[in-house]
Amino acid sequence: MSNLRRRFTTDRQGRIHPHLSPQERDLLTTLPTQVLDLIAEEDPSTRRLFPEAYPTDAAAEREYKSLVGESLLEHHRQALEAFTEGVAAEAVEEADLQQWMGALEVLRLVLGTKLDVIEDMAEVDEDDPRAPGLALYSYLSMLQEEVVAALARALPSGGS
Repeated sequence: MSNLRRRFTTDRQGRIHPHLSPQERDLLTTLPTQVLDLIAEEDPSTRRLFPEAYPTDAAAEREYKSLVGESLLEHHRQALEAFTEGVAAEAVEEADLQQWMGALEVLRLVLGTKLDVIEDMAEVDEDDPRAPGLALYSYLSMLQEEVVAALARALPSGGS
């Protein structure tokens, strides 16, 4: 482990404590609302949250959307709401942190789509108008990695 501070620690009762600065908490509580607004507006940046199952068959795609669309939307909404509540909390349960993973993925997908992020992007110049958004994307990615690490630490050890 690097010498950076752990953003998530676990107490003896198994509750996980997010160590986020007030600025991080402020930022992370506003992002879910922005994404929920984009979803409500059917903004093109949210298309990756609802991937096509049948891109060459419009009838099958409509049926698929009618079967799973609402439950997928509710899944995203619940994850974003749990994330917003958890960011403000002093401690969360493991199940809450699992919701954070889903919420962070939603945030990253929408932001990445807006910024046209690709897997092997070159370094972006600080004068690039996308630079602040890409810095936020990088921060959300790092935070998601730390959530995964915190959840991995909570797993029972493999010995019997």
